[in-house]
Amino acid sequence: MADGFHEVRFPLRLALGASGGPVRRTDIVDLSNGRETRNRRWQDARRRYDAGSGLRSIDDLYAVVAFFEARAGQLYGFRFRDPVDFQSCAPGATPAPGDQVIGTGDGTRCAFQLVKTYADASGATRREITKPVAGSVVVAVNGTVKAATSFAVNTITGMVTFQPGHVPAVGAVVTAGFAFDVPVRFDTDRIEVDLSRFKAGSIPSVPLVEIRP
Repeated sequence: MADGFHEVRFPLRLALGASGGPVRRTDIVDLSNGRETRNRRWQDARRRYDAGSGLRSIDDLYAVVAFFEARAGQLYGFRFRDPVDFQSCAPGATPAPGDQVIGTGDGTRCAFQLVKTYADASGATRREITKPVAGSVVVAVNGTVKAATSFAVNTITGMVTFQPGHVPAVGAVVTAGFAFDVPVRFDTDRIEVDLSRFKAGSIPSVPLVEIRP
């Protein structure tokens, strides 16, 4: 992803009103007895969004076109903040060190991938987080909050690495809280601008699709 990815975020003000979310692919086969079988083709969801919106100022229209051109259309990926799902907790809360379990120590393992788990009483899905927001990651080991100097966060891969002397002990539960972006690309090589009013207009559709590592 690194060779075809720019570590810049689609401007938040231009993403207001964006729609979209996770997409899954499931095969459903109807049987002759009226029952059905279901098979999950994708292990993980792939998110799709549309960042098009209603009326915009001419400056905002230009900003969208400029961002699109800087990415060379579909060629380069970039960061996008999901309008609903952008942190380790619910949107109205503040990320806390105990939000998500990211691993268990074995005494030697020092690197842990950030993940987010979606679960209820009947099932769970675990999602790797590869684009955490710089400065947002907080970590705890067995419930004890760790100082920011005791670990490093790779904001390109989402890997948390403990510094020497701070490696989690055997059986220690490592948890984290964080904000994150979704790695996406434009899902079109064409941006269509509608100048419907004086010094204002719209871009009806700006389709984006998640990039899977």
